Amino acid sequence: MMRLLLSLLLLLSFLQMNAQTYPKVILPGDYPDPSIMRDGKDYYMTHSPFYYAPGFLIWHSQDLMNWEPLCRVMPQYEGSAMAPDLLKYKDTYYIYYPAAGTNWVMWAKDIRGPWSLPVDLKVGGIDPGHVVDREGNRYLYVDKGEVIRLTEDGLATVGEKKKVYDGWKYPDHWDTECMCLESPKLNEHNGYYYLTSAQGGTAGPATSHMVVSARSKSVTGPWENSPYNPIVHTYSATDSWWSKGHGTLIDDVNGNWWIVYHAYANGYHTLGRSTLIEPIEWTEDGWYRTVSAATPVTPEQEIKHGLELSDDFKGPQLGLQWTFWKEYAPKSLTFKEDILWMKAKGRTPADGRVLLTTAEDKNYETQVEIRTGNGNVAGLILYYNEKAYAGVVSDGKRFYIYRNAEHKTELPNRIGKHFFARLHNCGNRLSVEVSKDGEEWTVLASDMDVSSLHHNNYGGFYALRVGLFSAGKGSSGFSRFRYRNAVPREKDMSAYLMVFHKDEDHGLHMAISPDGYTFTALNEGKPVIAGDTIAEQKGIRDPHIFRGPDGAFYLSMTDLHIYAQRDGYRDTEWERDGKEYGWGNNRGLVLMKSWDLIHWKRTNLRFDKLSAAYSEVGCAWAPEVTYDDKKGKLMMYFTMRFKNEANKLYYVYVNDDFDKLETLPQLLFQYPDEKISAIDADITRIEDKYHMFYVSHDGGAGIKQAVSDRVNSDYEYNARWYDPEPTACEAPNLWKRIGEDRWVLMYDVYGQKVHNFGFSETSDFVHFTPLGQFNQGVMRTTNFTSPKHGAIIHLTRQEAERLAEHWGMSYDALLPSE
Repeated sequence: MMRLLLSLLLLLSFLQMNAQTYPKVILPGDYPDPSIMRDGKDYYMTHSPFYYAPGFLIWHSQDLMNWEPLCRVMPQYEGSAMAPDLLKYKDTYYIYYPAAGTNWVMWAKDIRGPWSLPVDLKVGGIDPGHVVDREGNRYLYVDKGEVIRLTEDGLATVGEKKKVYDGWKYPDHWDTECMCLESPKLNEHNGYYYLTSAQGGTAGPATSHMVVSARSKSVTGPWENSPYNPIVHTYSATDSWWSKGHGTLIDDVNGNWWIVYHAYANGYHTLGRSTLIEPIEWTEDGWYRTVSAATPVTPEQEIKHGLELSDDFKGPQLGLQWTFWKEYAPKSLTFKEDILWMKAKGRTPADGRVLLTTAEDKNYETQVEIRTGNGNVAGLILYYNEKAYAGVVSDGKRFYIYRNAEHKTELPNRIGKHFFARLHNCGNRLSVEVSKDGEEWTVLASDMDVSSLHHNNYGGFYALRVGLFSAGKGSSGFSRFRYRNAVPREKDMSAYLMVFHKDEDHGLHMAISPDGYTFTALNEGKPVIAGDTIAEQKGIRDPHIFRGPDGAFYLSMTDLHIYAQRDGYRDTEWERDGKEYGWGNNRGLVLMKSWDLIHWKRTNLRFDKLSAAYSEVGCAWAPEVTYDDKKGKLMMYFTMRFKNEANKLYYVYVNDDFDKLETLPQLLFQYPDEKISAIDADITRIEDKYHMFYVSHDGGAGIKQAVSDRVNSDYEYNARWYDPEPTACEAPNLWKRIGEDRWVLMYDVYGQKVHNFGFSETSDFVHFTPLGQFNQGVMRTTNFTSPKHGAIIHLTRQEAERLAEHWGMSYDALLPSE
C-alpha cells in the first residue's frame, strides 16, 4: 500500500512539474485558419495562404509545440485561397480549400509532394471540412451548416448541398461582427460525431469570434449543441488575445486531446492571426471543454522550431520564408554571388513586384542591402495590400518615404544606387533608416504610425508583412536580408538608467551611467517631467521603470504631493482627514508607457473609482511592474491599505497599453503579524525563483526579503534584515550589473538628515557586501544630491545616446577616459 501511495505521489509530482499554462502560441505572426492532422506520431498543419504564393506551407511536429516548415505545396491558384482542411484518408493526403467562388481539392501520396494540381469540386461555400462515416462514405461540410457528399476518391461531389445545422444561438448583447457560421471541422469520438464550428465573424470587435461545438450520432445530423458553448471565446477587449476562433480538435499519441485555433494579439491586428493551442478534456456527459494545464507530448526526435526569416540568398531557389503577392514568378529571380536579383514590375508598391515574409514580433527590426538598376526603383517596405504599405524606396537619386499609399515624401539620396535600408517597427511605430555601409545610419523618418494597416480598415484578412520591392525597369539586387526581434537582451546593454523623485519638486528625475557606478542626472538635475503636469495631486513620488517583453518602457508612480498645502495646491495637509485615513492618504497612481523614453502616453488611475469596495482606500503607493510568464500578462504590484489599517502588498494585471486594469487588486503579501505594515515591494526573477525585497515596519523600517516559486503568491517570510544601515530605509530596488553575476540592492536611507541611496552587492542573495551610499563609497553622482525612491534598468548604447542627446548632453562625455 505504501509503495502504491509513493508511486502516486511521484506521478502527481511529475505531472505538476510538467504542467503548463495555456493557451500557448505555437506559431506567432500571420498563421490563420489552422488545419491540423495526426499521422501516427507525426503532426502536420497548414494555414490560409490568401494571395501569397506559393501557398499552403506545411508544418511538421512531434509534440504539438515545436514546428518545422516542410514545404509549400501549391505554386499558383485562382483567387484568394483560405481556410483549408488538411487530412489523410487511407494512403492519400488531401487539402480541401475555397477560392474564386468554389471549392478545390489537391492530393498527394507523400506529404512533401508532389501534389496534384487543384481540382475544382464545383461547389460553393467556404471553410470546407471533410468527414467519413462508419460505412466509408465521404462528405464535405462548408459554411452555413451545409454538407454535400463526395465520391469515393474525394475528387468530386454527389448530389446537392443541404443545410443540416443552424449553429449555436449566442446572447444578443454580445459584440460580434456577424453570425457567420463557418469553419466546420469534424471528429468521431465515443460513438458521436463532433462538429466544431466558428461563429461571430473573424475580425471586427475584439469579442467577435468564437468556437462552438455540437454532436450527433449521424454525420448529417441532427446536431445537438454543447452546453459548454462557446468552447473558446474572447469575452473582453482586455484579453491578451482578440477574436479567438476557427478551432480544430486533435488527439495526441497519449490519447489526450487539444484544440488549435487562431487569434489576434491584443492591439496588433497588423501582425495577423497567430496559431494557438489549448488542451481539452472530455466531460462525463460526453462533451469537451478547455482546461488550463496539461502534460505535453514527448517527441521521439528534437525539432528545430520556427521559420528562419533572415536570408543570405545563396540560391538556387527561394527560401520557404518568401512568397510573391498575387503572382508566382520564380523566373523573375536570379541568384548570383549571394545577391538576389529581382526583375522589376509596375511603378509603385501598389503595382510593383514584392517578395514578402511574415513578421512575428511586436517589436522587430529588418534590414537589407539594396542595389538599384538603371531606371529601377527598389526598397524595403511593410506591405498589407495595394492600398496599405509603408517604408522606403529609391531610384538612386531620391528616397521616397511611404507612410501609406496616399502619403509619400521625397528626400535627396546622397548615397547612390547601392545602399542599405533598415526598418524598425516598434509597437506599430515605424522608423526608417538608410546607410552607405550598414554601420553608420541616417534616420529618414521616425514614429510613423502603421497601426491602421490591417483587415478592419482594408479587408482581405492579410497581415502587414516585410517586403522587398522592385519596380520600373531592369532588376533590383538584394543581399544580406536580416530580421530580428528588436527587444534588447543583456548582451545588447551597455548603460544604466535611474529614475527617482526629489522632495523639493515632486517631479520625475532621470540619471544615466555608462558603468553602473557613476550617475549623471539629465536636464541639469531638473525634473524631466514635472509632477504638476501629470498627477492629480500635482506631484509624483516613488517612480519605477520596467522594460516589458515587447521592449517598451513602463513607468509607474504614486500620485501624491506630501507638501501640496505648503506649495499652494491644497488647502489641507492631506486630501482627507489624516486621523481617519493616515499619512498621505492618496488614492491614485500615474501610469506611463513609452517606446523611446522621450514620448510618453499617460493614464491616471484612481482605486476608489474601481468599485464601492475601494472607496475607503487609505493609500496607494510605490507601484512597480513585472511580467507574469505563466499568465502572459503585465503585473503591477503596490502598497495599499484601507483607512488607517496596516499596509499590505497587492497586485493587479494590466493591459499591454498600460491604461486599464484587467483585474481587481489581490493580496500579494502581508506581514506575519498583520498589525505590521509591509510596503515598497520590488520583485526580480532569478532563474526559477522570485526574490521580493520589501520594507518592514517591525520596529525600525528596514529591508527584508521573501522568495517564491510564483510571481503573484506564496512568498516565504524571512526574518532577516538585509540593509546594513543604522537608520530607517525604504524603497528597495534590485538591479544587475551588465554581464556579471552580481546584483545590487539599492535602498532609500530616509531616516538620516540628508536623504541618500545606500547600496549592497550580492551574487547568491545570502551574502551581501555593503557598498556605502552615493559619494561615500564606490557609487557616485556628478550633478545631483538627495534622490528619493529610485529604480534602475539597463539601456543599449543607442538608447542612452538618444536620451542624452534629447536632453542636451553628450553620452560620450560620460564615458570614462582610457
